[in-house]
Amino acid sequence: MKNKFLSIFFFLTLCATGVVAQKQSQVLPADLEIPLRYGAERLGKRQDAAMRKFRDNRFGAFIHWGLYAIPGGEWNGKIYSGAAEWLKAWAKVPADEWLKLMDQWNPTKFNAKEWAKMAKKMGVKYVKITTKHHEGFCLWPSKYSQYTVAQTPYKKDILGELVKAYNDEGIDVHFYFSVMDWSNPDYRYDIRSEEDSVAFNRFLTFTDNQLKELAIRYPTVKDFWFDGTWDTSIKKNGWWTAHVERMLKEMLPGVTINSRLRADDYGQRHFDSNGHLMGDYESAYERRLPDPVKDLKVTRWDWEACMTIPENQWGYHKDWSISYVKTPLEVLERIVHAVSMGGNMVVNFGPQADGDFRPEEKELAETVGSWMKKYGESIYGCGYSGLPKQDWGYYTRKGDEIYMIVFNVPYSGKLVVRTTKGLQLLNAIMMDGGRELEVAETTNNEYNVSLPSQKLGEPFVVKLKVTEKADKGNKYKDALT
Repeated sequence: MKNKFLSIFFFLTLCATGVVAQKQSQVLPADLEIPLRYGAERLGKRQDAAMRKFRDNRFGAFIHWGLYAIPGGEWNGKIYSGAAEWLKAWAKVPADEWLKLMDQWNPTKFNAKEWAKMAKKMGVKYVKITTKHHEGFCLWPSKYSQYTVAQTPYKKDILGELVKAYNDEGIDVHFYFSVMDWSNPDYRYDIRSEEDSVAFNRFLTFTDNQLKELAIRYPTVKDFWFDGTWDTSIKKNGWWTAHVERMLKEMLPGVTINSRLRADDYGQRHFDSNGHLMGDYESAYERRLPDPVKDLKVTRWDWEACMTIPENQWGYHKDWSISYVKTPLEVLERIVHAVSMGGNMVVNFGPQADGDFRPEEKELAETVGSWMKKYGESIYGCGYSGLPKQDWGYYTRKGDEIYMIVFNVPYSGKLVVRTTKGLQLLNAIMMDGGRELEVAETTNNEYNVSLPSQKLGEPFVVKLKVTEKADKGNKYKDALT
C-alpha cells in the first residue's frame, strides 16, 4: 500500500512539473490508477450505431472558411507564410480592426449545392465545417455575438445552407468549433487573478450558449470537433470540458466528440492521467500520421487525422508557392495510410473569399474521386488488417476480405503477402477488371501474388479472400474491440 501511494505521489508530481507529456497514452496498471472526476467517460471503443457509422465513413473533407479568406495571407502589402487563418496573430492586427473585414464578406460565387456535389463526386462521406474559428466570426446568425454572417452584406445563414446541401447529398456534417475566441474580451489564456476567473466564467457561459444554439438549430449534426483548447485557462477547467461533452450528448444522442476538447483534473489532454482516451476518438494527428510499424497501438482506439494540401495552410492563402503542395496521389496515399491503421482521414479545403475553390483543389477532388469510384470498397467500412506492413503499399480489411492497395510495384512483379498464424489466403482478384491472380505459397504464412504483365498507371487494389482459425492474441480481432 505504501508503494502504491508513493507511485501516485510521484506521478502527480510529474504532472505538476510538466514532465508527463500532454498525450498520455500509456495506461497505468489498475492498482495505480488515480481517482478522476473529469477523466475518460468510457474505456474501450464506442460500439453504438452512430460511432460505427463515424468509423465506417473513413474519408471526409475539412472546410476552413472565415474572414481570413479575404486578405488571404496578406496584410498591408506583406505576405505572411504562416497559416492564413492565423494572419491576425502574425500581423498583430487588433480585434476591432480585423473584424471590420465583415463589411467585405459577400461571397457572390458561393453555392452550397455545388460544394455538396463536389464533395459527393470526391467520394467523401462527411464534411467538417468551421462554424467559428479563433477570430470569432460565426458562419451562422448567432444571437450571442455581433460577429456573424447576419451582420455582413451577405446576411444569409451560410452554415444552414451547407448543412442542408450536404445532407441532401447523403453526406454527414460535422462542426468544427474553436473555443478560443479572439473577438471576446472575456477570453483568458491563463487564470491568474479573481478578475480573470470571473471573466473566464462569463466566457464559458457564452460558449455554452453558442454550442447549445448550434445543437438546436442544426439537429442533424453528427460530430463536434473542438479546437483552441490548449491554453492553460482550459486545462485549469477540466470540469467544463467534461460538462460540454455530456451536455452535447444529452442534447444530440449519438453525437461524437473529439479528444481535443478534453482536459482532466490535472490538465492532461486527449488521454487522461490514467492513460485512457477522453472523447470518442483521438484527434491529435494533424498533418502527420502514426508510423505503420512502430505505432500499432493506435489500432486499439478510434482516431482521425486531418491534413492540408500545402504544407500548412488551412484557410485560403493567395500564394501557394511559399510551401510544398501535395499532389493528388500523395493525398490519396495519406488517406490509405490512415485507414490501414484503423483511422479516419479528412482532407482540408480553404475556399476563396468569393465562395469558389481554387483550381488545384478542384483537380484534387476530381482525381481522388475518380480513384474512390473504382476502389472505394477498400476504404469505406475498412480498417486495420492485422498483417505486417509491406513495401509495396498498405493493407485494409473488412471481415474476411483483405485489400492490398499497391503504390509501389516490385520489379519482380510479385507482391509478398505475409500472414499471421492461422490465416490462409484463398485467392487474389484485381478489383479493376476482376481478373484472378496466381497465388503461390512460398513458406508457412507467406505467399507471392503474381501481377499481370501490363503496366498500371495509378495505385491499384488487389482483393484477397482469406479464412482464419480462432487464435488467441489475434492482432486483427484485438483491434476491433
